[in-house]
Amino acid sequence: MRLFLVGALTGILGGMGIGGGTILIPTLIIFMKMNQHSAQSINLISFIPASIVALIIHHKNKNLEKGVIKNLMIPGVIAALIGSLVAVNLNAILLKRIFGVFLLIMGIFEIISQYIL
Repeated sequence: MRLFLVGALTGILGGMGIGGGTILIPTLIIFMKMNQHSAQSINLISFIPASIVALIIHHKNKNLEKGVIKNLMIPGVIAALIGSLVAVNLNAILLKRIFGVFLLIMGIFEIISQYIL
């Protein structure tokens, strides 16, 4: 039941644009006692259906710029593959620290961007 609630909460937050992974990964690690690699893997797998639905909705609403998509698709796939290989081979503690620093930087950026942009 707890996993269902965690999934529902992070799905709602992800659908609102907050980024479900920023909630899902720490929740799986802290409350469900998962290791960093498993939590990040689950986050990536749960992202696939959400991104497909978002892509369909944005396509129907004509919110996609096909030129931008073409320029981002190949580098994005290559970077994702490289990132996956690096993450799989990193020590779980180091991966957890890198993720924590990433969340901290994104939080600072969000706070600062409200006043600058």
